[in-house]
Amino acid sequence: MATAPKEAENAIGLEEIQTEGQEPPKGQKTFTVEEAVETIGFGRFHIALFLIMGSTGVAEAMEIMLIAVVSPLIRCEWQLQDWQVALVTTMVFFGYMVFSIVLGLLADRYGRWKILLLSFLWAAYFSLLASFAPSYIWFVFLRAMVGGGVSGHAQGLIIKTEFLPTKYRGYMLPLSQVFWLAGSLLIIGLASVVNPTIGWRWLIRIASIPGILLILVFKFIPESARYNVSTGNVAAALATLQRIAETNGAQMPEGVLREPAKERRGRFKDLLHPKYLRTTLQIWIIWLGIAFAYYGVILASAELLERDLVCGSAAPPVKDPGDDSEESHSPCHCHLFGPAAYQTMIISTVGEIALNPLNILGINFLGRRLSLCITMGCTALFFLLLNICTSSAGTTGFLFMLRALVSANFNTIYIYTAEVYPTTMRALGMGTSGSLCRVGAMVAPFISQVLMSASFLGALCLFSSVCVVCAISAFTLPIETKGRALQVCN
Repeated sequence: MATAPKEAENAIGLEEIQTEGQEPPKGQKTFTVEEAVETIGFGRFHIALFLIMGSTGVAEAMEIMLIAVVSPLIRCEWQLQDWQVALVTTMVFFGYMVFSIVLGLLADRYGRWKILLLSFLWAAYFSLLASFAPSYIWFVFLRAMVGGGVSGHAQGLIIKTEFLPTKYRGYMLPLSQVFWLAGSLLIIGLASVVNPTIGWRWLIRIASIPGILLILVFKFIPESARYNVSTGNVAAALATLQRIAETNGAQMPEGVLREPAKERRGRFKDLLHPKYLRTTLQIWIIWLGIAFAYYGVILASAELLERDLVCGSAAPPVKDPGDDSEESHSPCHCHLFGPAAYQTMIISTVGEIALNPLNILGINFLGRRLSLCITMGCTALFFLLLNICTSSAGTTGFLFMLRALVSANFNTIYIYTAEVYPTTMRALGMGTSGSLCRVGAMVAPFISQVLMSASFLGALCLFSSVCVVCAISAFTLPIETKGRALQVCN
């Protein structure tokens, strides 16, 4: 996810950090956090960082994917219409959208680690409350609050990005997709066992356990040294770097850590500064479109399996003459998933890691922009291919490829966004992008769960068109971040 002009490379290079108030003593060696991170290199600390911060993806995937596997059950329990089922997912992402900006601002002001911890406590609390929801309205409200908490999980990615040496970011960050895949497979596997036996409320309670366990191990990961330096807390940053060096068995750079001039952090207007305006606007378009496609695929998969919309089938399912239950006459499409449906969901979900090796190669050799352009273009193509009348195996194959491609899109844009903004506004940049991302996610349910029932081809064409727009936006991004050091100051 085209090589950038030389002027752009110069403009986005690591800017010179000025000491506040005075120059260092003549002849005294100094170093920056960036130089320290590169000198210390990759080691045991980064493996622990990858495992702990990467596991935030397990908790996030379980909470986000939860709606896809409980939708048939809440539809039946509360006799919901299509738009009511879609509204549940939309409100989850509405909560995510609102709190993405708020938590991004707070993270740039008060620290990534604190906001990450707060978000996990918040999400776990409201997720447990949602399992006791007495009505549909309460369930919608509580799941929206869960979405607000989950929005802060992105701070885990920022912490990873700010501790990783430059040459490892393009490899390690895409591998984090393994954790999202694990969470997705885990919730589907649990749903196949828990839903038919003890019910969806227990599934929600069990799904909150990974997030609660992660809270206990966050203490092993320190606050970002880049963040501490950007706030003037050089002592804390130095202590963190020395700890990492000891853990890795490496040496610190010679000299003293330079403190940058203190600046106001996390200002929204900085994202719209002429230096970043075009980049920001195009990133927002891409995030919105990727989320629209990603969650569209997930929810469309569930709808295809629940209602058998493949091949333009408009005929109602053949009813058992002896089945005269209230459920058989329900206008709310009360059809629960069977073993085959869960199996198809698992197979298509595995697709999320299928293109990871190629995605990593593309990111590191073609660059972020071109790699994203290619995968978005292929996503548009496979949305259209999904309309081909084929066997259930063929449909599963198309869904498998779509999940692989939309996952690759997310990998690339996550890395690009974390790299393109300086430390003083990185969390805000991720937060606002995540917020726009949820606008796409909020719209997706009404296309996948409402429009798709009325016009299968129309829904697919809409998804495909949005992907084409994103591919063009990715190709024309003004900055390429491949191989570039992270900026500290704006």
